[in-house]
Amino acid sequence: MWAPEAGAVRLQLDGVEHPMRRNGGGNWSVRVDAGQGARYGFLIDDDPTVLPDPRSARQPGGVHETSAVHDLDPAVWTDRNWTGRPLPGSVFYELHVGTFTPDGTFDAAIEHLDHLVTLGVTTVELMPVNAFDGTHNWGYDGVGWYAVQESYGGPDGLQRFVDACHARGLAVCLDVVYNHLGPCGNYLPRFGPYLTEGRNTWGQSLNLDGPGSDAVRSYIIDNALRWLREFHVDALRIDAVHALVDRTATHLLDELTVETTALAAHLGRPLSLIAESDLNDPRLITPRAAGGYGLTGQWNDDLHHAVHTAVSGERQGYYADFGSLACLAQTLTHGFFHAATYSSFRGRTHGAPLRRDLVPGSALLGYTCNHDQIGNRAIGDRPSAYLTPGQLAVKAALVLLSASTPMLFMGEEWGARTPFQFFTSHTDPVVAAATAAGRRAEFAEHGWSSDEVPDPQDPATFTRSKLDWTEVGREPHARLLACYRGLLALRKSRPEFADPWLERVWADYDEAQRWFILRRGRISVVCNLAEDEVVIPVHGRVLLAWSPATESGAGTLISGHSFAVLEEGDGAGTVVTE
Repeated sequence: MWAPEAGAVRLQLDGVEHPMRRNGGGNWSVRVDAGQGARYGFLIDDDPTVLPDPRSARQPGGVHETSAVHDLDPAVWTDRNWTGRPLPGSVFYELHVGTFTPDGTFDAAIEHLDHLVTLGVTTVELMPVNAFDGTHNWGYDGVGWYAVQESYGGPDGLQRFVDACHARGLAVCLDVVYNHLGPCGNYLPRFGPYLTEGRNTWGQSLNLDGPGSDAVRSYIIDNALRWLREFHVDALRIDAVHALVDRTATHLLDELTVETTALAAHLGRPLSLIAESDLNDPRLITPRAAGGYGLTGQWNDDLHHAVHTAVSGERQGYYADFGSLACLAQTLTHGFFHAATYSSFRGRTHGAPLRRDLVPGSALLGYTCNHDQIGNRAIGDRPSAYLTPGQLAVKAALVLLSASTPMLFMGEEWGARTPFQFFTSHTDPVVAAATAAGRRAEFAEHGWSSDEVPDPQDPATFTRSKLDWTEVGREPHARLLACYRGLLALRKSRPEFADPWLERVWADYDEAQRWFILRRGRISVVCNLAEDEVVIPVHGRVLLAWSPATESGAGTLISGHSFAVLEEGDGAGTVVTE
C-alpha cells in the first residue's frame, strides 16, 4: 500500500486488523492469507474509517465499502486463438452498458452482439465501466479505477462480455479516464498526493509531475495494462488527454505507448491506444520515431462538426466556424479543419496541420454522433429527432466511406428516437444538488430554459436514455438500418475504402446548389444536402443509393436529402435501400 505521508497503516481483513510495515518509497506491506471474496480495507494513522483499496479488483458493496479479494477464473476464457484487430480496417461501435439494453448489464449486452456483427462492426467500444458512486452514471465519475461497476455485472461480467465478443470476431475497446476522479467516493487523497491543487473542467487534476508523481504515474499505467492483460481488452480510449497536465520530459502518454507496445509484443496481438483530444495536435498520433507520442489513433471532432453542420445547418457554440462545404472538403481530405487556423469559439489560433504523408486517415476516428455530441445537448436529443432519414443517411455515407476509421454510437444505425441524456446517481445529496444546478446553469448560458434541462439525478432521466430495440423492425428505422449495413458492406468489399491515405482523397462541391462529391479512387460518393433534387456532374454505375439515382445528360439526378455511390464505367449492379 502506497501511503508516503502516513505514520501508521493497518490492514483490516474480515474484521481483523494487521499492522503494516513501512518499506521504501512510501510503501507499506504485510503478508496475510486471504481467499477469494475476502473483505478488506485500510486504516491510516488514528482515523477509524476503513478505506477501500485504491487498487481494489472488486467493490461488492459499492465504492464506499470495503474491497474484496478477486481473481478472474482462467477457465472462463475461450479466446486462446484470438489474434486481435489492428485499428486500420476497423469499424467501432460506442455503447453505454447501462442503457444499451433494458437490463443494463454485460450479460444482457451479449444478447445483441450478433446484431453488431451483422451490421458490420468489428470493435465494441464501452463507455467507462470502472466503479462509480451509485447505480447509474455515464462512467466518467469513476473512483474505483481497478474495479468494475457492480450494477453492470462486476469483473466477472466484463470477462464474459469480452470473451463473447472475441468468440464473434469482435474486438473490445474500453474507455478509461485518467484526467480526474468523480466527486463521490474518491479516497485517494487519504493515501497520498494523487491530486494537485490545479483543476480542469471536471475536478482536481492528477499529480503527473509533482512530488510523489512517480507512484501516481505507475498507478495509471498499471491500470491501463490491467485491462489489456487481465481482461483481454484490445484497445483503450483515453478520455480528454488535453486535461492531462504533465510537464515532465517524458509525457505520460509517451510512457504508456512504450509499455503498451511491449505488452502487445508479449501477448502476440495488436493493442491500440486512442485519445480523445481537444487540441488538434498531430503529435498524439505521430509515430515516436518521428517525434510524436505514437498513439494509435484519436477521436476527430472536426469531422463530426464539419459533417453535422453541413447537413443540419446548426451553427451555435463551437459549430460557428463550420458549416460550409469548403470546410467539409478540407476536413475529409486533410483530417483537421482547425490546423493553425483561427477558432472564433476559442478566440485564438488552434491546432496544427496533420502530415498526410506520415499519419494515415485511419488514425482518426470519425463519427456522425457520439455520447458527448448527443448527451451534451440540453435535452440529449439525437439527430434523428430533428433531421430527415435522408439527412441521416447522407451523414452516414460521408463518414462511413471516408478515410477515417468510422465509429457509430449505439442506436444511430436505425435512427433511434430515444434520447441519450446526462444522468447521475450520486449518493451525497449535496453533490447531487450541485450537479443538477450546474447542469441547468450551463445550458441557461446558451439560451436554453432551465425547465427543459432534465434533472440528471431523476431516475427517469436514466430510464428515458435506454434504447428501444422494438424500433429496429419498424419504418423508417428498418430502411435506415439497411442503408447502414449496405454502406459498411461496401466499405469492406472495396479496396478504395480501405485506402487510409488522405492524400488520395478528393472532394468537389457546389455551395450554392448544396451538392458534395467525395472521391475514393474510381468511386464517387455523391450527396445532395438540399431539399430539392439536383443534377450532379458525375456519371457512373450505382453501387448503393438512398433513393433512385438516374442518368442525366449533364450528370446524375439525385433526390433531395439523398446520396448515391457511383463507380466509373457502365454495367448493372444497382443496389438501392428504398
